[in-house]
Amino acid sequence: MSAPFPAPLDRALAAAGVAVEHIEGARRKAGADGDLGAQLEALAGLPQRSFAELQARSLGLPFCDSIDADSIDPQLLARVSMQQCRRGRMLPLELEPGRLRVATADPFRVGPLDDLRALFGVEVDPVVVPAPVLTDAIHRSFDRAAGVASSLVDDMEGEGSLAARAAELEEAPDLLESEDAAPVIRLVNSVIFQAAKDGASDIHIEPFERSTSIRFRIDGMLTEMLAPPRRIHAALVSRVKVMASMNIAEKRLPQDGGIRTRVAGREIDIRVSTVPTAFGERVVMRLLDRSSTLFGLEELGLSAPNIATLRRLIRQSHGIVLVTGPTGSGKTTTLYAALSEINSPEKNIITIEDPIEYQLRGVGQIQVNPKIDLTFAGGLRSVLRQDPDVIMVGEIRDVETARIAIQAALTGHLVFSTLHTNDSFSAFTRLLDMGIEPFLVSSSVIGILAQRLVRKLCASCAGPADPRDPTLAELGIARDPGAARVAGAGCENCRSSGYRGRLAISELLVTDDVVRAGVMERADAASLRDRAIARGMHPIRADGADKVRAGLTSAAEVLRVTTEDGE
Repeated sequence: MSAPFPAPLDRALAAAGVAVEHIEGARRKAGADGDLGAQLEALAGLPQRSFAELQARSLGLPFCDSIDADSIDPQLLARVSMQQCRRGRMLPLELEPGRLRVATADPFRVGPLDDLRALFGVEVDPVVVPAPVLTDAIHRSFDRAAGVASSLVDDMEGEGSLAARAAELEEAPDLLESEDAAPVIRLVNSVIFQAAKDGASDIHIEPFERSTSIRFRIDGMLTEMLAPPRRIHAALVSRVKVMASMNIAEKRLPQDGGIRTRVAGREIDIRVSTVPTAFGERVVMRLLDRSSTLFGLEELGLSAPNIATLRRLIRQSHGIVLVTGPTGSGKTTTLYAALSEINSPEKNIITIEDPIEYQLRGVGQIQVNPKIDLTFAGGLRSVLRQDPDVIMVGEIRDVETARIAIQAALTGHLVFSTLHTNDSFSAFTRLLDMGIEPFLVSSSVIGILAQRLVRKLCASCAGPADPRDPTLAELGIARDPGAARVAGAGCENCRSSGYRGRLAISELLVTDDVVRAGVMERADAASLRDRAIARGMHPIRADGADKVRAGLTSAAEVLRVTTEDGE
């Protein structure tokens, strides 16, 4: 049986216009220790801020709608755990002589407050805050208290048999809640936590003759974050292997594994790869944030004409839409954005991916598993028997997958996929080189989007570009630089890099009659490019120049990711 609401709160809710049936429903769903505010918001539309104010008024307690997490003393938090605060729905704020100020989202639960009173040996002064504000403050304050990974390196001195100790321990459900004392465990946890906090896509742990290097890939660029002593490298690798369910005894062969964990309440999937090198095993961890939100087409950075054309293509009844570019150019993210745009209950959408990076509601997603012979080609063949309207194939890697995808497009299905080519025109020649007949390629592929990711200038420290800058001339915009800017010296907002975030530059090739004729003639990529540009296609470097004129990125950044021929 769930505990009833206290009478003063019942009366306050009724006075606020909350219907009795909604109060009863929230009571049943929340139970004795559940989130009453969240249930009332869902059932009665009562904002959680208003619910917190009602609780404070009922008990005559102060109310606050914000918490400065940076001002909380880390030594104060050292006496409690993140798990204790989350379960008790409270957070110590300030310790004064004889009194402890505590934020709470549930002041009617006296147990957690009594625990703090006994732990600190002082009286407790509760302050009522909305539950979302409290949750955010708990994560941010323990984030700050955890510190950066580099502060843990000195703790490695004198530790023996770290690999054996790591092998005996399991990872914590949430890295911020870990109470493991072994320094190597705390170091690995802190490295993963710091990478997730900084928005890194990859963690590299690399051994060298005299040192180990830990680097993060942030906004597409590798940055060294830590250089721990070489002697602890084996222990670091062993701990990562234990977490990823890999064989810690096998050091001579490459291995792959995976970790699923939580960092400050966010679900993180980590793909782990190890390879042997001259000085030990090299580890690369790819971080996939399950809680991250999907981008819409407008948020990717695509130009307005390309968005309009792409929207027309993805609403076709059949055909193949390809996204091309090198690894890490955002191809899969663009396909997810396109799928989200056309996703509806009337369509049967199935994807075949390696790995599944985002969960799409209402979409059947299949994970490739070569160990059991579930390949892109095999999965695609099976998917065709599932009556799909739209199919997404993570990547066309071989001729078998290409043939099945083309066959699916020609039999009334819309197919999305990616291809590793340098530009949109080369996609046609790549398919022809695979052995696909020209008439099949020209009649099935309806559009090819080629893209690159460029870093966005930091809004806080970027400065105006010099019109005499040779990079502007190389882009052909020296006479018309618009609002062009250059990267600044760096600041706190951009981690002293001058850039923060990324956006896409792209070119979109639509298969019209002229392009189709060129494919039938087996024309090379350069010839196809000339025909498409003559008909008004905007090449990728020109799109990058437009982004430079708009002050979104720098000319140097566009030149870094494109080639002279306009790719």
